[in-house]
Amino acid sequence: MTSTWLSGRLVRLRPMEPDEVESLWRWNQDPEVMRWLTARYPESLAQAQARAAARPVNSYSFLLLGIEVIADGALVGVAMLVDGNPETGRAELNIYLGERDRWNSGYGTEAARLLCRYGFDQMRLHAVSLSVVAENEAARHVYRRLGFVEEGRIRDGFRRDGRWHDMILMGMLEGELRDEEPAGDVDG
Repeated sequence: MTSTWLSGRLVRLRPMEPDEVESLWRWNQDPEVMRWLTARYPESLAQAQARAAARPVNSYSFLLLGIEVIADGALVGVAMLVDGNPETGRAELNIYLGERDRWNSGYGTEAARLLCRYGFDQMRLHAVSLSVVAENEAARHVYRRLGFVEEGRIRDGFRRDGRWHDMILMGMLEGELRDEEPAGDVDG
């Protein structure tokens, strides 16, 4: 039986299963999916499985959930709240869709909204932050629509394709999450 405790109109967020490591590994091999994400050193599927087995269990400080499409049950990405700290009431949002044919579907937008709502309502977070490459305007647009505001910039904070890119720091306080319907998506 599938849990529906983090379900929206399009997607549900649920704990990752051990046999889903292969999807994560496959997504991490796709340069287009990884374009604006921090790349890992090359690893074999066996290394990815070992890393997943050593990953901490979901908790206040580390929450990893799969993004599953309600219509067909397909795993299409991951959403995380990391570095959660109950003393400061803050955590960082990380999210990506690995299935490129599911980009621009509203799935990433809804997943981010669901996870932020969970963070504010259930984890009693006061703030959720994220960082995004300045050139990733599609993602920045989605984050602004959700209620994130730009709080700062790290100059030359990310290197890709032989050049440095600025990172935009964004944040949202409890009460600022916008609950409008998804239209568009984080692209990758």
